[in-house]
Amino acid sequence: MQRVLKLIAIGLFVSHAMAAEDLTPALGGETTVEVSSERAFRSIAANATGMSRARFTFGQQLFNTVWEAAPGSQPTTDGLGPVFNRSACADCHVNNGRGRPPESVGAPMESMLVRISLYAEGPNGEPKGVPGYGDQLQDRSVADIPAEGRAILDWEEVPGEYGDGVSYSLRRPIVSFADLAFGDLPGDVRTSVRVANPLIGLGLLEAIPEESLVAMADPEDDDGDGISGRVNRVWDVENQRQSVGRFGWKANQPSLRQQNAGAAIGDMGLTTPVFPDDNCADGQTACAELAAAVADSPEFMASFFDPLVKYTQLVGVPRQRDADEEPVRNGAKLFASIGCNGCHKTSLKTGESELAELANQTIHPFTDLLLHDLGPGLADHRHDFLANGREWRTAPLWGIGLTQTVNGFEYYLHDGRARSLEEAILWHGGEAAQAQAAFRGLPATQRAELIAFLKSI
Repeated sequence: MQRVLKLIAIGLFVSHAMAAEDLTPALGGETTVEVSSERAFRSIAANATGMSRARFTFGQQLFNTVWEAAPGSQPTTDGLGPVFNRSACADCHVNNGRGRPPESVGAPMESMLVRISLYAEGPNGEPKGVPGYGDQLQDRSVADIPAEGRAILDWEEVPGEYGDGVSYSLRRPIVSFADLAFGDLPGDVRTSVRVANPLIGLGLLEAIPEESLVAMADPEDDDGDGISGRVNRVWDVENQRQSVGRFGWKANQPSLRQQNAGAAIGDMGLTTPVFPDDNCADGQTACAELAAAVADSPEFMASFFDPLVKYTQLVGVPRQRDADEEPVRNGAKLFASIGCNGCHKTSLKTGESELAELANQTIHPFTDLLLHDLGPGLADHRHDFLANGREWRTAPLWGIGLTQTVNGFEYYLHDGRARSLEEAILWHGGEAAQAQAAFRGLPATQRAELIAFLKSI
C-alpha cells in the first residue's frame, strides 16, 4: 500500500510539478496587509484611500453593532428577530474569523447554525424550506415569541491510519433536535451544520470575472484528471435572474450584497433592501403578528446596509509568513505535487470592480470557487441550487494559518469537525481522494512540511 501511494505521489508530481512557483507572499495583491496578530482579519485593504476608508470604518461599526428588539433604545438599530440566531454580525465572525462547534454536547451554538430543508426545490431552484421552520433553525427569539427549537451536536470517532502506520482519529457530527416549537421535523428533512466563514479578501473574490470561473470549470472531466469542478447557478434576487454563485459553503450566493442580506434576515431577523420581508415561517402566528405590529422595513436601512457591504468587500488579506523557510518552500511544492492545487488554485486575477482597490489584482486565494464532489464522508445530502448533497465550494485557504491566532482555536471544514489541518485533509474524498491518499502516503517529515506551508498562508 505504501509503495502504491508513493507512486501516486510521484505521478502527481510529474503532472503538477512546480505549479506553486507563481506564488508570492502578497496573497491579496496590493490589498495585502502586514498584520499577523489577533487583528489580522480586521484590517482595511492596504491600498484603500479616501472614501473607502470612511465607509470601512462605519461599516466595521455596524458589523459589531448589537441589535435590539423593536422598539429599542436606538431606532436605527432595532428590529432584531422576532426569531434569530445571533444579535450581531460579529457574534458569528469573532475577529472576522471562522465559527466553531459548541464545546460540549447540548451547549448552545454560538457561531454556527443548522440549515434544514425538504428533499425538493423552491421556485428558483433553491432548497425548499420545512413547513413551520423555513430553511434555517432559529434557536433564539425576542420576548413572548417562541424560538423554533434547539440543535444538539454530538460526535462519532472514525479511526484511520497513515501509510507509515501512524494512527489517527477523525470525528463525524451527529445532530439531533429538542424543544421544537412547531411540531416534529418531517422524516425526509435534510440537515446541514455550518460554521461561519472568515471574512478576508471577499471583495477580491467577488471581482474575479465570471468568465474566469466558467473557464476553470470542467464538469465532464474532459482533461481526465479526475477533477470536475462545476459552476453553481443561483438566483440573484435584486436582478431577478440566474447568476454564478461564489459565496457560502455551497456557492449559493452570487454577491456580497446578497450574502450580507441573507445573513441579516436568516441569522438576525433583520430586513434589508434586498430581503424586505420579515423571517416568520408559515404557521408562526405570534412571530408574524409581532413583525406586523412593529413593521419598519427595511430595518437595516440602505444608508447603513451599503457601508456594511463595502466593509466586507475591503477587509485585507494578511501576507504569507516565513515564505523563505525551507519547510515552507518544500511544503508549497508538495501542495502542488500531490494535487491540492487541482481545486485550491494558487493564483487568480481580478477584473474590473466598483472599488478601484480591488480591480486587476493578481491574488493567491487557493480556491477556484467551484463546486466539487468531496465524497460520501463530507456529504450532507442537501442540495442547494445546482450543488448536490456531496458537492462543496472549494474553500479559500488564504489566512488559514492564522486561525489559532485570530480565533484561539482550530476547527475546520463546513461543520467544524476537523480539529487540525491534518484532519481537514483526511476528510477529503471524491474528486480529492487521490490527493488525500497521496497525503496519507507521505512520510511524517513531508506531512509536517505540507502543514508548515498551510500554516504560513
